[in-house]
Amino acid sequence: MLHLIIAAALFGVLYVVLVETLFKKSKCKGTADVTGKTAIITGGNTGIGKATAMDLAGRGMRVILACRNQQKAEAAINDIKKATCSNDIVYMELDLGSLKSVRSFAETFLKTESKLDLLINNAGLVADGKTTDGFGIEFGVNHLGHFLLTCLLLDRLKESPASRVITLASMAYRWGKIDFDSLISTKDLGSGRYSWQFFQAYCNSKLCNVLFTHELANRLKGSNVTCYSVHPGVVKTELSRHVSLWQKVFIEPIARLLFLDPKTGAQTTLHCAVQEGIEHLSGRYFSCCSVEEVFANAKDDAVAKKLWDVSEQLCGLS
Repeated sequence: MLHLIIAAALFGVLYVVLVETLFKKSKCKGTADVTGKTAIITGGNTGIGKATAMDLAGRGMRVILACRNQQKAEAAINDIKKATCSNDIVYMELDLGSLKSVRSFAETFLKTESKLDLLINNAGLVADGKTTDGFGIEFGVNHLGHFLLTCLLLDRLKESPASRVITLASMAYRWGKIDFDSLISTKDLGSGRYSWQFFQAYCNSKLCNVLFTHELANRLKGSNVTCYSVHPGVVKTELSRHVSLWQKVFIEPIARLLFLDPKTGAQTTLHCAVQEGIEHLSGRYFSCCSVEEVFANAKDDAVAKKLWDVSEQLCGLS
């Protein structure tokens, strides 16, 4: 009996520690007036993206859901319209796994929309495989597609009096690394059929997100555009929908007990979107609605610049 009591007490302590650290909740307190402004949210039809769209639409923003699946996007739009009474939310097709699709989206947007105040690079996945262009799917979708999208929309962002670019990263960047020789020769930052191998590739892609934001801020100095990378927390979303059945069986009970819901997971994104007075923190990494110091691998100027140059080359921008 004593053993059970001790085990229960230890479990309780572990639960409290996890809830206050790894699974800590936060709340966006920003109240900036964004009425009439325009936002693009990639992957805005589900999870954190949908929760972010819901909040911004409720604040009076025009929201463009940039997604692959029109049916899912339209279902999300209906949900958002019912919840917010906003009719200023639309769908535009975007497949981040196809550079052609990214270019097509940017072309359509620039022709049909007169302004852009907020770009939220939200979409992401954990999976194995290749993009349409032959890149590793996690590198191609999580980083390269968003890199190209941002570059193609920068001039429109600069036309806004004060615009922002928010890229969803992850604390997983801490375990990331970038092998440029491998990237140039294989168009990937990690490959293999085992789950730990494409999780490593995911970590690598999230490091790319943080380094991209770091370098983007350097290039935007003196402009009216600021940028931030975000760790949303450990959130129960469709991010891992491509993982194997046994992994889902293992993850699901933990997710139900500890993982944050998408609305809670959207709070740091929203903080970076609407909080006033954070412009001087452009290029920084945010977690739990606060700026957080990153590990050395995520603030290396030389690596960040090289990643930018290689990304331009891979996208055909240079």
